[in-house]
Amino acid sequence: MATDLNLSPDTIRMLIQKARAASGAVEDGFEDGRDHEVEFDADMLEDTHAHDGLAEEEVEDLSSEELRELIDDLNVDEAAELVALLWVGRGDYDAADFPQAVEDARERAVGSTAKYLTGMPLLADHLEAGLDALEL
Repeated sequence: MATDLNLSPDTIRMLIQKARAASGAVEDGFEDGRDHEVEFDADMLEDTHAHDGLAEEEVEDLSSEELRELIDDLNVDEAAELVALLWVGRGDYDAADFPQAVEDARERAVGSTAKYLTGMPLLADHLEAGLDALEL
């Protein structure tokens, strides 16, 4: 099935890579999925507050921010195609229904496409499955 897109498959693959990098930065370190109590050494507690306020800065997650910016930079047609591709990859639409999915994505766009897409934990997998379904 030959599908003509405004958004190039190479750009979509780059977004998939960015989405994988962003989701990798979000994963927590607990393998069993449960929170664990943290034990502190009493000797260590005496020295812990000898810092200057915010010395314990978090590492910024630039990959998530970059992904949001890239999606925000898409025009209306490209954003609709990206959402439709996700829907095809997720199984909401068949590959043959891609044009209808694009039209529905245009009609349903009410908020930030970047916020909608980056809120999906399986974004990269769904986009990849959509590319496969459209044989791109």
